[in-house]
Amino acid sequence: MSESADNQATKTARASSRESARAGHTGRLGREREIAHVLARHGLVFLAHALGLDRAVSALHHDKPSERAIPARELRLALEELGPTFIKLGQLLSTRADLLSEEYRRELERLQDAAPPAPAAAISETVESELAGGVAGSFAEFDEQPLAAGSVGEAHAAVLHDGTSVVVKVRRPGVVELIERDLEILSNLAARASRRWASAAALDVIGLAQEFAGELRGQLDYIREACNAERFATNFSAAKDVRIPRVFWELTTSRVITLERVGGVKVTDSPSLDAAGIDRHELAEGAASTMGQMVFVDGFFHGDPHPGNFFVEAGGTLALIDFGIVGSLEEGLRTNLRRALVALERRDPERLATALIALRASSGPVDRQALRDDLASLIDSYAGRSVGELGLGGPIRAMLEVARRNRLRIPRDLSLLLRTILLAEGIVEQLDPGFRLVEALAPYARRHLFAAVTGPGLLRRVQNAGLDVAELIGDLPELAHQAAGVLEDGGFDLHLRAADIEPLVSRAERLGNRIAASVLAAAAINAIAQVAGRSGRANSRPARRFRLG
Repeated sequence: MSESADNQATKTARASSRESARAGHTGRLGREREIAHVLARHGLVFLAHALGLDRAVSALHHDKPSERAIPARELRLALEELGPTFIKLGQLLSTRADLLSEEYRRELERLQDAAPPAPAAAISETVESELAGGVAGSFAEFDEQPLAAGSVGEAHAAVLHDGTSVVVKVRRPGVVELIERDLEILSNLAARASRRWASAAALDVIGLAQEFAGELRGQLDYIREACNAERFATNFSAAKDVRIPRVFWELTTSRVITLERVGGVKVTDSPSLDAAGIDRHELAEGAASTMGQMVFVDGFFHGDPHPGNFFVEAGGTLALIDFGIVGSLEEGLRTNLRRALVALERRDPERLATALIALRASSGPVDRQALRDDLASLIDSYAGRSVGELGLGGPIRAMLEVARRNRLRIPRDLSLLLRTILLAEGIVEQLDPGFRLVEALAPYARRHLFAAVTGPGLLRRVQNAGLDVAELIGDLPELAHQAAGVLEDGGFDLHLRAADIEPLVSRAERLGNRIAASVLAAAAINAIAQVAGRSGRANSRPARRFRLG
């Protein structure tokens, strides 16, 4: 069957599946059978079995897959056929180089989150029910033909009564119920896969399913997207060359969002930029500066910076749209990322392995020696080449491939950050082939990522550590005194458990140095042992029982 025939069959089957779901004919068990059927028909029986769909698969009479079938392509076609939730899942997986090989990622990148427009009457009904003024009271004009239609919502051009051009995004009727049902099924399938498939357990697919569910629910709530847009607007309020569309809160709910419409030239449309007299090198610098501020200064960045979400207005102003996917670079992530970068700069595979293990999001076993050997090979492959020569794409992809081989699932925000950097590098290099994003971002990284270990940041850390040390030292005499009192009372049967010294250790761990924690805890135990010995000799009591447990 040709590719075009495949696509037509997929569209037909998907449309049929959606109609069935909308009509309420597909409950949870029926949906599981449908998933099994689609997977089997695309030659993915092994996946259906791994997901615990054995009964549904065994009841099917499915054809043997064609010898020309390509598993990656069949997976993409199956996800398309299964509808909105699975299309979104495939799009998420296409960004996860720590989970899937390049072959599968490239295929899943082809997933198009497009759908036929919803009936105009259904969209109007949603707007009427959500906005106090309805369509006529809220807008002077409202185009029923959407600018774009996706599986979750569609965007319509409109004009306010004061003449302001806006874009109104409206959530598809009934999509939440469909997605919630599928998310429940995905959670169940992930739990089954973890019990049946060692690789699934190692990658913490249950955690992945929960992470995906949270992200998709966030995209369903337009209030959250509006808050994201407003936060970006605040962060860039002083930037004259960056524009974030205004949110019209009086025309925004969880199901409808109204944003100022921005226009201009797509950021990768070089001929149009040249025709408009835009300096592409300056634009590349501006885009890099915007990225640097989002990631290293604000710690809050656009998670989907593909060219369709960036426009260049007259005069070179960069306009950003679509704030449904965002990432955060919190302090804990910054700390571990900083350790990884220091280890990489020192070409130390042992330290780098430790840093990557600390960064991972799953808790499965790791073959540390295999990871170290992979990292040593990676470091050697880049020996003698400057950062400017290398760029960011190659090393990031190589590092993610090492993570995938060693089953290190990295945190969602870090994965999003790395994808964002890769997309941004592609954009600025298309604007100006000689531009090096890594060199443009380096000052931001030095100034902000390493701020905690230099200058005032280091002083604050030392001061905070000093308070913790003082508190610990202050506790030790009291601890020893209490131990002496116990000894003087007679028989001695002491149990030291983790829970008993947890307050001491937790305070030590706030120093950020487990060696210090171990030394201080050992000193405390040694002090108790010495007191016990002295007290025993002084009182000539029978032998005491002292055990750790």
